[in-house]
Amino acid sequence: MKSPLHALALAVVPALVVASALALAPGTVHAQALRPEVGRPLQQASEYLKTGKAREALAKVREAEAVPNRTAAEQLTIDRMKAAAAQRAGDFQAAIQALENIAGRTSGAELGQIAEQLASAYAQQRNNAKASEWVAKAVAAGNSGSGIKQMQSYLQSVSGDYSAISRDAAAAIAAAEQAGRKPDEGDLLRLADAQQRTGQPGYTNTLEKLLLGYPKKDYWNAYLARLPRKTGFSDRLLLDVLRLRLASGTLNKTEDFMEMAQLALQAGVPGEGRRIVERGFAANALGTGPEADRHRRLRDLALKQEGEQKAAITTQAGEAAAQPDGNALVQVGYAYVTLGEADRGVELIEQGIAKGNLKRPQDARLRLGLAQLQSTRHKAKAAQTLRSLQGTDGVAEIGRLWTLVPG
Repeated sequence: MKSPLHALALAVVPALVVASALALAPGTVHAQALRPEVGRPLQQASEYLKTGKAREALAKVREAEAVPNRTAAEQLTIDRMKAAAAQRAGDFQAAIQALENIAGRTSGAELGQIAEQLASAYAQQRNNAKASEWVAKAVAAGNSGSGIKQMQSYLQSVSGDYSAISRDAAAAIAAAEQAGRKPDEGDLLRLADAQQRTGQPGYTNTLEKLLLGYPKKDYWNAYLARLPRKTGFSDRLLLDVLRLRLASGTLNKTEDFMEMAQLALQAGVPGEGRRIVERGFAANALGTGPEADRHRRLRDLALKQEGEQKAAITTQAGEAAAQPDGNALVQVGYAYVTLGEADRGVELIEQGIAKGNLKRPQDARLRLGLAQLQSTRHKAKAAQTLRSLQGTDGVAEIGRLWTLVPG
């Protein structure tokens, strides 16, 4: 089976040819260096390329190519324009012919770039042996850019050599971190893909680095999709996973909004449940279709329970304070947070933790960290609280993830 990140890891490769094709073409064809019968169609080809008309440009290049007795300078200019136009037009055989002509007359950094283009063009033709040959020539010529790294990983992946991908990507990530730089997104993505496909350890750690440096929805989806399936993960934390989905912008399905709202009501935080339902209605995920009446009933129930909780919460706080343990104080404190009174919620949760005899101390500290995140007065303490969580049931991982959510 393909890993969820496999397509992302390789999606950039087919675009490598087009991305730098125009770099090969002269921006302006200098008439004084070429005879008019050569320079005129090449200038027209250049104009066509600027407007995205690659096939028309290639036709003009062929007009110049038909002129007899071409000089070396004319042939080089023709080949550069032909390579750019052919790549843009998808005629990779013509592009290869032109690029190989250019490669035979270049060296150093320019050869490194031409070799990369040839590797990409051969890869488009599924000629991976020739692509690998030109990758090696590009590296030998000093090309160590991101494009050639992507091509190397692509060729390794199609050959099934995920150990090599993992080794090379891990080395590049370690070098970046040792130099105090953020690891390259492509290196992290290739390492995560290889780790997942081969079952190597470290996949979670690599995903966390992706979230930290590049908090994209694709990476949040990949991480949060696997979290509930992790060995030892507790179902009591499913609402917390959905909270992370909401915060990361990856909660968008009707069933997700419904599940989250219902779990919030079951958890005794109807204020949160009501807000989730309203978000669903605003996103047109709720309130439409054959289940629209059910959605409205859920909204009415959440509004009713929220009103009841607001009316009773002061009494509930007093009753919780009289309990011999801190469990009720933590529960009521978090209810205050979901009703928009984060500072009061932090105060009660801290009292509950201090009282002790908690059923789940780490859960209480997770609630404290989330309350601190929503409190202006206590927000600076949230990251420390969330990173201090321990356990193997998912609570510690959820705490770390909250520190990666964009502010």
